[in-house]
Amino acid sequence: MRFHLVDRIEELRPHESVRAVKATSLAEPYWQGEPPVMPPSLVLESICQAGTWLIMGSTELTRRAALLQVGELRTHGLVRPGQRLELTGTVVSWTEEIAVLSGRAAADGELVLEAEDIMCSLMDAETLQDRETSRRLYETLVRA
Repeated sequence: MRFHLVDRIEELRPHESVRAVKATSLAEPYWQGEPPVMPPSLVLESICQAGTWLIMGSTELTRRAALLQVGELRTHGLVRPGQRLELTGTVVSWTEEIAVLSGRAAADGELVLEAEDIMCSLMDAETLQDRETSRRLYETLVRA
């Protein structure tokens, strides 16, 4: 199953940072427990997807991130259905082959997760999806 965990890109500063949003809904299949909460692994995935859009937006959709490792992860709270998940990602370093980012997720303004030293391999974006499909999705996220 594939999760799209970014609904809108609010700001993208190429090679620097991204701000994105995920509006959560009880209709999504990943909630766990009672009361339902979003698994922290998917909150981290949301940050990583925002970071991938930062990389794609910075490279005219030619490069894409593949997660290698996360240096440090801190959880601070839970995400519940109906909350607005605010995602930020910042470039720590960037080469032709590797990008290192840091990221944060807040639910309705309250910090829920921080990740440091998110190391990603940079790969040809078309190995996963053709450029036209990526372009349409990117334009939708930027306009949403």
